[in-house]
Amino acid sequence: MTYTLITANRNYSSWSLRPWVLMKALGIPFEDRLEPFAKPDNYGDFRAFSPTGQVPVLIDGERVIPDSFGITLYLAERHDGVWPANEEARIFAQGAVCEMHGGFGHLRNDCTMNVGVRVTPKPMSEGLQRNVRRLTELFETGLKHFGGPWLAGNEFTAADAFYAPVAYRIRTYGLDVGKGQDWVDHILSHPAMLEWEAAALAETWREDVHEAELAAAGVITADYRRSA
Repeated sequence: MTYTLITANRNYSSWSLRPWVLMKALGIPFEDRLEPFAKPDNYGDFRAFSPTGQVPVLIDGERVIPDSFGITLYLAERHDGVWPANEEARIFAQGAVCEMHGGFGHLRNDCTMNVGVRVTPKPMSEGLQRNVRRLTELFETGLKHFGGPWLAGNEFTAADAFYAPVAYRIRTYGLDVGKGQDWVDHILSHPAMLEWEAAALAETWREDVHEAELAAAGVITADYRRSA
């Protein structure tokens, strides 16, 4: 039976991107089902298919697996390649995934994902500066210790999937991540990321909350999205 992966808007939904790009990159087949953010609060509508009222959700027969991390753990028990085979690389990748899943709050709040735009941001808060310094350290550590071009070695893993939305944020807001930019450029050119980006640019719907967060972050200098 083929999985069904339920995700939201390509332009906005960073949490959706993680399992989507992981499954695409590893060649795990799935039915791609899109449930867009249609309201400021989508909890009630999303509860029809998600126990948490959020996306992403993976459906495997009668099983419903919510949350990007929960989906990743589920897939790792059933498919090779989710985690690196090398033990040290696997420890690094799992730690990096957990850190992203539970941290980087300032980055999430101050630099929301919006694939199709470019922004000159307002001066960074101290919290955001700390997050960017940590990203730089993490990227450079992974590339140095495991040889690249991916964060934990020469194969795409869950570590890359979990930081994939960050690559869009770095590009949108012009964040400086030092030598970690090598990884950013590499993942943005991955066929799955190009497919996601093309879909994001083609979307014509807009969600007011996400657009307001973007406007508050700085001055929009370019918008490559199709006109609504």
